[in-house]
Amino acid sequence: MVDSHNSSQNNLSALSAIHKPVLFDECVELVTAHAEASARADGRDVPVVVDCTLGLAGHTSGFLQAVPNLRVIGIDRDEQALSLATERITKLGLSNRFTPAHAAFDDFSDVLERAGVTHVDAVFMDLGLSSLQIDETDRGFSYSHNAPLDMRMDTSQELTAADILATYDYADLVRIFKEYGQERFSGPIVREIIRLRESQQAIETSFELSELVDRVVPKAKRPAGNPAKRVFQALRIEVNGELTKLAHTLPQALRALSVGGRLVVESYHSLEDMCVKKFFMRGLVAHVPPHMPVIPPEAQPYLRDLTHGAMKADKAEVERNSRSASVRLRAVELTRNPPAWAFEQEPSRAVNRSKQTKRGTKTAQQSHFTNNRRNSHSKEHYGSR
Repeated sequence: MVDSHNSSQNNLSALSAIHKPVLFDECVELVTAHAEASARADGRDVPVVVDCTLGLAGHTSGFLQAVPNLRVIGIDRDEQALSLATERITKLGLSNRFTPAHAAFDDFSDVLERAGVTHVDAVFMDLGLSSLQIDETDRGFSYSHNAPLDMRMDTSQELTAADILATYDYADLVRIFKEYGQERFSGPIVREIIRLRESQQAIETSFELSELVDRVVPKAKRPAGNPAKRVFQALRIEVNGELTKLAHTLPQALRALSVGGRLVVESYHSLEDMCVKKFFMRGLVAHVPPHMPVIPPEAQPYLRDLTHGAMKADKAEVERNSRSASVRLRAVELTRNPPAWAFEQEPSRAVNRSKQTKRGTKTAQQSHFTNNRRNSHSKEHYGSR
C-alpha cells in the first residue's frame, strides 16, 4: 500500500512538472477578473467557473488561487487525469472549492444539474489533447512512440482508432482524413490501408500507421513535420467525436452563463477554431437588415469580444513551450440575455456529417464497428486489445 501511494505521488509530481498550461496568465485573467462581479450581479456570494477540460488542473489551480472564494467544477472524461488533477488540487489545499466530474464536456448541462448549479460566471475550454495524453506512450495518440492505436480520451468507450482502420469502408476513411485532417493524400493512404486489411495485415500500432503514411506520401509534397500528423489528428477527432461534442457544448455553456459571465476557449487546429469563431460571431454582431438606421434592443449584440479575434502565444512562450505555437485563444463576455436562437447548435459540414452522438447512446459508427466486428473479423484479431 505504501509503495502504491509513493508511486502515485511520484507520478503526480512528474506529470505536473510536464504539464505547461498554454497562455496561463492570460487565461487566468480572462476567466477570473470579472467572476466575482458577475456572481454579485446574479445575487450569489460564490462565483462559479466550469473547466470543461480539466486535464492535470494546471489552469484550474490558477483559477482557484486567483479568487479566494471561487468554486470550480472540473470536467474530464479521462478518469486517470481526473484522479491526478483531484490529487493535485488536494495537495494545494483547494479541494473544498473544487468539484470533479467524470464526463464528456457535452454532458455540460447534466454536470451542472448534478452539482446543483444553475448559473456560472465563466466557462473555460482548453481543447485537444492534454499533456497527460500527449506524454503517455501507451494510448497511441502520438506518432513519436510505438503503442496500440487506441486514442480514446475516455477508455470506457468501445471504439478505438485501430477499430476504425479495421472496419470503416473506403469512403468513410477518406472523408475522415479529408475533413478532420485536411490530408491531400487521403485516397492513396486509404487504398493502402484497405490493401493491407484485405491481406490480413491490420494496422494496429502507431508506428505501423506512421510507416504506412511515410511510404505513401511523396517526399516532395509533404508539409512540414511528420507526414502522419494529419492522419493521427483525423483519427483522434473521429474516435472522440471532438467537433460534434464542441458544437453541442458551446450553446449549453452560453445558456448557463450569467450576464457578465465569460466564455474562454483555447483551440489548436483550424477546425476547432472555426467552430468557436462562428459561434462567437453570432453574438458579436447586430442581427438587422443592411442599412437599418436604428438597431432595436432585441437585435443588439449579446457578446463582447475580449480578445479582439484570436490571441496567439508570443515568441517567448513558444520558445518555452513548443505546444503553444498553434494555440488560438478566443474569449467573449455575455452582455445581455441572449435570444432563443442563440442556443441553437451552429451547423457545419464536418459536424453534420459526423456520426458521433452523446455518450450513453450507441452511435452509428459504433454500430458499424460492432456489426463488422461480428461478421467480418476473427476473435483473435480483437483479442489482443
